[in-house]
Amino acid sequence: MSLQVAIPVLLPLLLGAVSLAVHRHLTVQRWLGVLGTGALLASTLWLLHTVWHEGVVVMHMGDWKAPFGITLVADLLGAIMAVLTGIMGFATAVYSTATTPRGHEHYGHWPLLHLLLAGVAGAFLTGDVFNLYVWFEVMLVASFALLILGGERAQMEGAIKYVTLNLLSSMIFLSAVGITYGLVGTLNMADMAVKLAEVDQPGLVTVLAAMYMVSFGIKAGAFPLFFWLPASYHTPPIAISALFAGLLTKVGVYALYRVFTLIFTQEVAYTHEILLWAAGFTMITGVLGAAYHYEVRRILSFHIISQIGYMIMGLALFTPLALIGGVFYIAHHIIVKTNLFLVAGVAYRMLGSYELRDLGGLYKHRPFLGLLFAVPALSLAGLPPLSGFIAKLIVIWAGVEQASWGIVFVALLTGLLTLYSMTKIWQEAFWHGVPEHVQDTSVLIGERRDPGLWAMYLPIAGLALLTLFIGLYAQPLYELAEASAKQLLDPQVYIDAVLEEGAQ
Repeated sequence: MSLQVAIPVLLPLLLGAVSLAVHRHLTVQRWLGVLGTGALLASTLWLLHTVWHEGVVVMHMGDWKAPFGITLVADLLGAIMAVLTGIMGFATAVYSTATTPRGHEHYGHWPLLHLLLAGVAGAFLTGDVFNLYVWFEVMLVASFALLILGGERAQMEGAIKYVTLNLLSSMIFLSAVGITYGLVGTLNMADMAVKLAEVDQPGLVTVLAAMYMVSFGIKAGAFPLFFWLPASYHTPPIAISALFAGLLTKVGVYALYRVFTLIFTQEVAYTHEILLWAAGFTMITGVLGAAYHYEVRRILSFHIISQIGYMIMGLALFTPLALIGGVFYIAHHIIVKTNLFLVAGVAYRMLGSYELRDLGGLYKHRPFLGLLFAVPALSLAGLPPLSGFIAKLIVIWAGVEQASWGIVFVALLTGLLTLYSMTKIWQEAFWHGVPEHVQDTSVLIGERRDPGLWAMYLPIAGLALLTLFIGLYAQPLYELAEASAKQLLDPQVYIDAVLEEGAQ
């Protein structure tokens, strides 16, 4: 048993409680936020190092052995996702110190941020399907509260759509969990994988698989029930939007990867064909929505949807190369998408708007910001030598190997339309001059010093460098993704780690 796997969950819970206890001291909360998320990142790196060198790490809570107790499990996919949670948490915490309104801080921004990170980490590291539901609900409560801080009309409208669809997803998920328990008498995912394979009711198992698919598909923002995402992600402060954009939908994607590589592998030809169609429609509807809009956060929100399609495509093809591409794509996209929202926040800080018609002159007056935008934007579009090019290349090549020409065509078309959207933002916000009706340009042209900009630039520059590193030196992440794909295709490794240790 190893405590390492519990630290990424327990640490943000503890930090949230301490932040709540010192709610009158905003400076203390900010320092706890930055240092605490830094410690979270360190703990996840330690966990990933251990999993890479020693194999799957398992902890049985209360020393109740699997499958009877609650189990925390970190294989390579879970550990990678935990590290990405730490990176995004730390980046957004630093950024939040300069951008979060004081009113939001007084009403619980920092405790809710820690609670959200605990929910995300718990979802990535749980080995129990009911506790996956519990961590989903922790995320939902924290994210809903962060969405409505400030109480503005747009926030409330977006939050209602957000919570309604996510509650529908939770209802379907909980129903599926109940049926699963009635069928096999266990909620431990490793034990479920063993016992569901022995069930002689294949039709019922397929229906169960469809219920999990719909539930996790909603949370991932996949076609057709994705409209809650662009209706809500543009409403909170930009640091929270960035964290949501990077992490929340990926929890749904992770759950799809976990369930459809570990538990539901009996009818792959049927379930993964549905996933492949969903991937194609998710790509094309998301990118068309982005092409239509002229508000930066809405454009980026629709691109979250389109890029989810590539990740689901990797799972749907279900080959070693496809799963490598899917894991690689998840890691690349979390970093890039978070960074694009952070860059949008700097543009708003300088010109007071997210509407492209109200932006301009950013490249002339802030060329460094232009460079910091170009790196994640071109990476999102899939241009070499950036991380997005490698991620798209792997996934599309996997489609070519399978002769899945339809999804390959959609993936290539989506890449071209993504480039169009990024070019649209560049042309309007960076290349054109400042619109005449914009009155206050003092921060943009340097007439008025903004001491908070350094805290905004620092995480943006760090994430841009990470994107460049992954693109120019992809081998470390590729090797992690390759080893993770091997584990996903051989679920017995996960099952043995959980159940054999439980039998000791």
